[in-house]
Parts: sequence; C-alpha cells; structure tokens
Amino acid sequence: MKPILLIGAVLLVAGCGKVAELEPAPGQRLPVRPATAATTPTAEDLLRPRTDAAPQRVDELTRRSAPRRADRFDLPPPDGGAPTLPAGATPPLTPTEQVTTPK
Repeated sequence: MKPILLIGAVLLVAGCGKVAELEPAPGQRLPVRPATAATTPTAEDLLRPRTDAAPQRVDELTRRSAPRRADRFDLPPPDGGAPTLPAGATPPLTPTEQVTTPK
C-alpha cells in the first residue's frame, strides 16, 4: 500500500509544474537590442549558448595507433646537449640559490 501512495505522490508533484514561455519579471523588460543584431533577442535566444561558448569536445584524438610521420624539423641540438641561452639572458636559479620568503 505504501509504495502505491509513494508513486501517486511522486506523480502528483511531477504533474504540478507549469510549462509556459519565459517572460521578464513584472516591471522589467528584456535587454536592448545589440548594435550588430538585426532583431531584439527573445528570452529563449538569450538562454541558448552560442557555438563558441559551448564548443564540441573531442575526447579521443586518435582512433588507432599509427607511427608518426617523419618531421624534418625535429632535430637535436647541434652539439647533442642542451641549447644555450640567448645573449644577455640570466641563467635560472639552482634550488640552493632560490630565495625563500619568511613566514
């Protein structure tokens, strides 16, 4: 008996929502027409995100494993070591040279 009453209560609560067009609150109006728009947007237009605001997401970048093509610009440094710093650049600090702020 209780499950039937629970299901009935849920159906009554679910059925009491009103579905109607969105309208501004009393005494308020929609925003003014943007300078570049041909018409004033409706409430539905304002609630719909633009394409650039919600872009499509690509989770899978590759569908199958494939070897990479040869890249003629992917070359090691000429001497085989790390690249040198440009003229006038200061070298990065070592961990012992880094300044710590007192607490």
